[in-house]
Amino acid sequence: MKSISAQRAYEILRQAELLKTAGEVQTALRKVASQINAALSHEHPLVLSVMGGAVVFSGQLLPLLDFPLDFDYVHVSRYGDARTGSRMHWKVEPHESVKNRVVLLLDDILDEGHTLAALQERVRALGARHCYSAVFADKIHGRNKPVYADFVGMELPNRFVFGFGMDIEGAWRNLPAIYAVKDQD
Repeated sequence: MKSISAQRAYEILRQAELLKTAGEVQTALRKVASQINAALSHEHPLVLSVMGGAVVFSGQLLPLLDFPLDFDYVHVSRYGDARTGSRMHWKVEPHESVKNRVVLLLDDILDEGHTLAALQERVRALGARHCYSAVFADKIHGRNKPVYADFVGMELPNRFVFGFGMDIEGAWRNLPAIYAVKDQD
């Protein structure tokens, strides 16, 4: 993955629109943790974080979960450095066995749903007893999705967003708030 220059990254951020403050992000994080705690407190799930977008979401969510769990990750990509999705590329499948396990997939954003649908299909094919999914954000665009998340932190408009794990041209996953590229007139 090629990276953009710091100058280009700052230019993108200066021109972006703040959609959700860091406080709103943390409120959404606590909300989704509460939902997951209520639903899975009686389980000992295998939590699979989808790299690299879900790294921030996963890292801040896990300490808020109050039940025993096992942790692993998967790495799939449809975007790379691009702003539109393409063919699914599996970089890393689960290291832990999912057979007969309750699995919780964690991802940063549910956009068109193709990545999450493929992940759920793969986890089920590997023998999971049940597969839940949690996304930090669900992008609302009015089109049908092949799958919906069981747990959602917040809804976002149909815009190119970045921050809190979501990147733009490889940059700004580390922002504590959510920004959107300004609409081009």
